[in-house]
Amino acid sequence: MSITPNFNTKMSLEKSKKMALEIQKICNIDNDVFDAISKSQRSLFVPKGFERHAYRLDALPLVADQWISSPLTVAKMTQALTCKGADSVLEIGCGSGYQALILSNLIRRVFSIERVERLAKETKERFKKLGIHNINIRFDDGQNGWRDFAPFDRILFSASIKKIPQKIFDQLSVGGKLVAPIEEGNKQIITSFTKTLEGIKEEKLDDCLFVPIVEGKTR
Repeated sequence: MSITPNFNTKMSLEKSKKMALEIQKICNIDNDVFDAISKSQRSLFVPKGFERHAYRLDALPLVADQWISSPLTVAKMTQALTCKGADSVLEIGCGSGYQALILSNLIRRVFSIERVERLAKETKERFKKLGIHNINIRFDDGQNGWRDFAPFDRILFSASIKKIPQKIFDQLSVGGKLVAPIEEGNKQIITSFTKTLEGIKEEKLDDCLFVPIVEGKTR
């Protein structure tokens, strides 16, 4: 996937803010999430040829049957994560890195895992060129998590799953929150899990649509 550089940053940021305003009319997002979306140039994270669609509220295709999520869905997931007060976040399913970029504007340390090697390499290089240093990318099966930097204050799945693996809950801090699209029959539901000393508290939030999580890695 080739990414075309955006030479008109001012125009791109104006489009980002306009998109954030459009999202705000549809769903409730706080000022921090609004600002994170407004300062994130989605046009830098879509495939060549799709730049004119970058600021629409549409999901767009990537390589290996992956997708960059709809900005509306990204906003809903980020809002559900309740980032205020969090120092570290693990994202499972990095894709082209747009969700990780949003998170990097809200949380000091972002760790993102991608199972498609080509995407992982391109995304790592993209953040390097952009001079963004608080996002760490790993090529791996996301269901393994990233134990070296655990526990995480927040964990976000950017792919749908039927059940959260226990080893992922083990990498979540007590008091931390995990947000994932959970598969229920033919539906997917954004679900929030909060880890307490007594166990995991679950809250169903909204319908969504993600590509399903896949085991293993693709080189």
